[in-house]
Amino acid sequence: MKHSAWATAALAVSATLVIAACGSSTSSAPAAGSTSSSASASSTGSAATTAKFLGCMVTDTGGIDDRSFNASSWAGMQAAAAANSNITVKYLQSTTPSDYALNINTFLGEKCGIIVTVGFLMGPATEAAAKAHPSQKFAIVDCSYASGCLTGTKESNIDQLTYNTVQDGFVGGYLAAGMTKTGKVATFGGEDFGTVTIYMDGFWDGVQYYNSKHGTHVTVLGWNEQTQKGSFTGDFTNQTKGQTLTQTFISEGADIIFPVAGNVGLGAAKAVQDADAAAGSQKVNMFWVDTDGCTSAAQYCKYFITSVTKGIVPSVKTAVVSAENGTFTGGTYVGTLTNGGAVLSPYHDFASVVPASLQSELKTIEAGIENGTIATPTKSPV
Repeated sequence: MKHSAWATAALAVSATLVIAACGSSTSSAPAAGSTSSSASASSTGSAATTAKFLGCMVTDTGGIDDRSFNASSWAGMQAAAAANSNITVKYLQSTTPSDYALNINTFLGEKCGIIVTVGFLMGPATEAAAKAHPSQKFAIVDCSYASGCLTGTKESNIDQLTYNTVQDGFVGGYLAAGMTKTGKVATFGGEDFGTVTIYMDGFWDGVQYYNSKHGTHVTVLGWNEQTQKGSFTGDFTNQTKGQTLTQTFISEGADIIFPVAGNVGLGAAKAVQDADAAAGSQKVNMFWVDTDGCTSAAQYCKYFITSVTKGIVPSVKTAVVSAENGTFTGGTYVGTLTNGGAVLSPYHDFASVVPASLQSELKTIEAGIENGTIATPTKSPV
C-alpha cells in the first residue's frame, strides 16, 4: 500500500504537532499574540518579525488540533518552513465563522506572502479577499471553483488544493467489505458537504464492487451513493454525537465504522473501544479519515485498520514554497492515488491481520482506478 504523506511529514517536521494533537490547546507553536476572536501562533517565535517571507494560515472552527485537515494543513506550513529557512509561518484560529474574514484581514495587514485558508466553509471569505487584493497570494484547502465552494469569476491569485478522495474511499470500501465479519459496515459524515460525501461515495461504491467480485452482500449503513441519503452529526467537533451514532451502528450489526467528521471521529473511536471492552475481544474496528489516525489519534491506533487520507501536508508545503520562490501560479491541484494525494495509510497493527490475498486485490484495484479501467463515480464534484 502507498504511505500517507501525513505521517512522514508530521514526524519529520515537528514532534510538537503530534503532542498538540493529543491535547486541547493551540500550543502546537509558541504563542505570538491573539485577537478577541482567535488564537495566534508562530512556528518560529520571534523570527516571525524578521523573516523575509511570512506564510500565514487561518484555521476553520475545528481548530489547529482537530487531528484532521486543520492539523495537517499546519503540518504543511511547518514543512515549508523546515524546507526553506527564508520562510516563517503562523496561524490564526477561527472559533466561529464570523472569524474567517476578520482573521484574513488581520493577515492582510501583516503583509503575509501567502494566506492559506482551510476548509470548504472559508470559500466565500477567501474569494472576497482575493478579489479585493489581486496582488495577494492565497491558497485554500478542500475548496475549488469546480466544487462550487468558490462561485464567482476565477481569481488567479487563489491556489485551490483539492483531493479526489473518492479514489482512496473506494479502495477503503473494498477493504472494509473484505474485512467485515458481520456483513455490515458503516460510514457517517460531520456535515453534508461535497468534501465529506465524496469519501462516503467512494466507500459505498467500493463495498458494492467487492460484492460484485465475490458474490457477497455486505451492507453499508449510514450512506447510499445512489440516493445521496445518509447520516450526519451536524458538525465536526461534537464527540458525543459521534459516539452515540456509532453505538447505534454497532447495535445494528456494523463491525467496521468509517467516520468522515474530524474530531467527531474521536467519539466514534470511544464507542468502538467500549464495544470491544464489553465484548471482551476486538470485534469492532474502524477507519480514520484525512490523516493517518495512528499519528493523529494514536491512543486509538489499535482499532484503525487503515486511514483514508488526503495529501494535505505536501500540497500546502508546495503552495507556500512556490509563493516564496516566485513560481506560484494559482489554479487547481488535485490529489489522486497516482500522485500520492489520496491514498490509504499503512495498516500498522493490522499489517499481519489483513489477508495477503486481500492486500493483493487492493493493489489490483488501485491500478485499475489509476488507469481508468475501474470507475469511481461520485456525485460530489472534485
